[in-house]
Amino acid sequence: MAPGVTNQAYADAVERLHADTTTSTGAQLTAVADEFLSVAGLLRGQPRLRRALTDPSRPGADRAELFRSLLSGKAAEVTVKSLATLVAGRFSRPSQLLDATERLGVDTLLASAQKDGKLAEVEDELFRFGQIVSGSPQLVATLSDIGSPVGPRAKLVGDLLESKAHPATVRLVQVALEGFGGRGFEASLTRLVELTAEKRDREVAYVTVAKPLSDAEETALAAKLATVYGREVSLKVDVNPAVIGGVSVRVGSDLYDGTILRRLNAAKQAFA
Repeated sequence: MAPGVTNQAYADAVERLHADTTTSTGAQLTAVADEFLSVAGLLRGQPRLRRALTDPSRPGADRAELFRSLLSGKAAEVTVKSLATLVAGRFSRPSQLLDATERLGVDTLLASAQKDGKLAEVEDELFRFGQIVSGSPQLVATLSDIGSPVGPRAKLVGDLLESKAHPATVRLVQVALEGFGGRGFEASLTRLVELTAEKRDREVAYVTVAKPLSDAEETALAAKLATVYGREVSLKVDVNPAVIGGVSVRVGSDLYDGTILRRLNAAKQAFA
């Protein structure tokens, strides 16, 4: 569920979408996702439209009809029906409609990758790209610059990932450029990694080590965490020699830091 979104409105839209796309191919789902995200872009730039479509003084059916009139002939019927169902719901803030529309686009992109058997690949590609970006201050500054137009930044992402990532990965990174759910670029990427893992019914564990783990070590750590959290765990390993040794693991708000660096810092503080 998207943060800040009216639960029932979003659930109704998802139910409508699932009913209309049970036999859709991955390519068809991608096309629907692109339409959702295009509408999200429209809503992002039109605050007056967001207010009109969430006006609590107007019946939901009227707001849905207004929305239909705006998209008539401009989007597939499956897109229109799902979003009209969403608009007919109740929202406490106009921004929630944008959040919900954007989330529908992301969820549908993930469904398309799942349909093609590429969901795990997309998850890993998003994480690896995030690591590449965080390792380059210049790239972080360029991609995170909300004051610059999205178009050139999206083109840069396309050039960097061309022939190196699944199309859904590229599109999701471009969603992050817009500030998914009101987040910054890097936080958006992290959230998209977690949503992709969630689609696979997995927790994400961010692991920091001084040197790469062996396959056996990764398997053992994943199994131990799965026992703790009651579901399979997707390990995202960051090799950082600065931690010297040991391992740090973060799952959601839970953090276990058994690195030598942490122990050294604790010792310094004890003697300070």
